[in-house]
Amino acid sequence: MPRKTILVVDDEKPQRDILQEILTTAGYDVTSAASGEAALKFAKERNFDLALTDLKMTGMDGIELLQHLLELDSSIIVILLTAHGSIDSAKEALRRGAFDYLLKPFDQEALLETIKRALGNLDKIDVEIISASPKMEAVKKMILKVARSTSTVLIRGESGTGKELIARAIHNQSPRSSEMFQAVNCAAINENLLESELFGHEKGSFTGAHAEKKGLFEVADKGTLFLDEIAELDVGMQAKILRALQERKIRRVGGTHELSVDVRVVAATNRDLRAMVADGRFRDDLYYRINVLSIDVPPLRERREDIAVLIDYFLKKHTKNTSRLVRGLTPETKRMMNDYGWPGNVRQLESAIERAILLCEGDMITPDDLPSEVQQEVKGTSAGAFKLPPEGISFEEVENRGGREKPDPAGDGADRLQHHESRKASGHDFPDTTVPFGKIWH
Repeated sequence: MPRKTILVVDDEKPQRDILQEILTTAGYDVTSAASGEAALKFAKERNFDLALTDLKMTGMDGIELLQHLLELDSSIIVILLTAHGSIDSAKEALRRGAFDYLLKPFDQEALLETIKRALGNLDKIDVEIISASPKMEAVKKMILKVARSTSTVLIRGESGTGKELIARAIHNQSPRSSEMFQAVNCAAINENLLESELFGHEKGSFTGAHAEKKGLFEVADKGTLFLDEIAELDVGMQAKILRALQERKIRRVGGTHELSVDVRVVAATNRDLRAMVADGRFRDDLYYRINVLSIDVPPLRERREDIAVLIDYFLKKHTKNTSRLVRGLTPETKRMMNDYGWPGNVRQLESAIERAILLCEGDMITPDDLPSEVQQEVKGTSAGAFKLPPEGISFEEVENRGGREKPDPAGDGADRLQHHESRKASGHDFPDTTVPFGKIWH
């Protein structure tokens, strides 16, 4: 997607005009502000791909503006312009979330290159993470920002939202990209074996340990270690992970000396860790250690703009190098796919497309090719059907709804209930077709 909108902030008009001229000529859509206060007003009215601000300004300076911009949109990319004497302040801005800084007087080519690098890296992430929604655009910008740090990152999101893809994107955009990326699912390995998997073991340390083995902390040295489903760790293992993160040292199972490691840890969970901390099921000190930086991945039902582009992507992926000639989906199938809730998120969507391609008998996927759960939910919520709201419904409301039936298409438009009462009043006898209330919930 094109990323061209830039907010320029400088309290000196000549400098502001020069920046606007350079960027406009380069093809960017530029909005300029004469103060931090004015910039905030613009930022509240529209979204910008990037903000370019002077560090030293009258009134609100660049550091304060940075903080306010991040409060509005934590994913915004901010580049600061600073004089040589303010380098320490600029470095402080980097620690607070700025993308980069440039020294004044700046070189035009260096300015454009820095902006191109920032926005160009987002284009690279587009290849790894397929999306079109504003919510995922914010996630991609957060990936770009946290990637430059060495701090731990916590990725939160439901199962199937693509947390490992995000972890890999963080690694690929980081200074560690040329080193190893190792991933482990903490819930998939027996807790008795997990310590050996993470920290390694010495020869003879336990039955079956016929040779020494490096753990993933060692293997990923100078690279990135992704701990998926970290909430599933038992408390004892949590303590060992915490020590490895704090001391940057590990000890193999059966070992007598410590080994130094330089690993950037990215963790992920689909659980509410704060609630687990409150319940005593997750250590609070480990939670604060892994939650230095965080990324929240929205479920697919909250970013339906992504469904169409993901369908296209998965169609190409699963028909590539095959004899299947599936061109797309019928309009009704598209509607059903878009209306479905996707509790399994992107993983479930991909599975549904792969299944539909295999079952499709023509060149277009039809509703009959979709999984039964998609068909049943969408048919159950079609026009005129009753759908139980997630928050539940009162008996009184059910009774009220009972008197608001649709007009009888076979009659003159009179309400079915009124028609029923009129026949009853006129003495017509007919069987009672009332459905027992309990049957509704089967």
